[in-house]
Amino acid sequence: MSQARLMDGTALARRMVEETAERAAGLTELTGQAPCLATVLVGEDPASVTYVRMKRNRCRKAGIESRHVALPAATTTEELVGTLSSLSDDPAVHGILLQHPMGAHIDERAAFEAIAPEKDVDGVTFASFATMSFGLPGFVSCTPGGIVRLLDEYGIDPAGKRAVVVGRSAILGKPVGMLLLARDATVTYCHSRTRDLSAAVREADIVVAAVGRPRLIPGQDIKPGAVVIDAGYNAGNVGDVDFDSAVERAALITPVPGGVGPMTIATLLEQTVDAAARQLGVLGV
Repeated sequence: MSQARLMDGTALARRMVEETAERAAGLTELTGQAPCLATVLVGEDPASVTYVRMKRNRCRKAGIESRHVALPAATTTEELVGTLSSLSDDPAVHGILLQHPMGAHIDERAAFEAIAPEKDVDGVTFASFATMSFGLPGFVSCTPGGIVRLLDEYGIDPAGKRAVVVGRSAILGKPVGMLLLARDATVTYCHSRTRDLSAAVREADIVVAAVGRPRLIPGQDIKPGAVVIDAGYNAGNVGDVDFDSAVERAALITPVPGGVGPMTIATLLEQTVDAAARQLGVLGV
């Protein structure tokens, strides 16, 4: 069997950002107001600092203003909620990104829910999960949304296929399963309590690995001809799937890095422009 075809998230994301930049420029010209994304970071976790800097740089390249709010690590839930509520009330801010994870002392869910749904361009609130699940207008969680766009780009129709999602986080595993279900896939969620994970994965036409454990899924568990989406990122540029062995069995597979990661940021920028257009009352931009 020939090796799997790589799903190039970098190339698709680049095209999405170029299209988003054109839309942002058009919106700015029409309204005199550029789309604005506020990023909020609690503490100075090195990885989070790097991610936020990367997102702000991509904003600038796409013609999106970036307002950064850096809060000390000792910030309380109440203080964080106050900051997010203020940004939600600010008409100059169109989208809000709260970088996670946060300190263990912070009620993460309370913080997310302080973000106004119309500005939840990262798709982390209860409202966004509901609209995703019911197929209503709203914002998708960025990584799941990027995964679905990758599937579309490579002509993968999930309808009727068995999709196994390994991971059940509120912003990745759960929502990607709902988006696949909305596309008529038969979805199975697997997690740390799943008995015989290998057996479940072997039945999958589409595997989404999103658990954050390096090389958890060996290539021998991949069904020949399956589509493998590796949304894991671990130290040393290693995903949740053992790439070297999985590439020998899958039909399509995302590399790590260069697969899912770039799609997450591209989706965030796209949804920020969507949010700005809605809030500024400009349709079709």
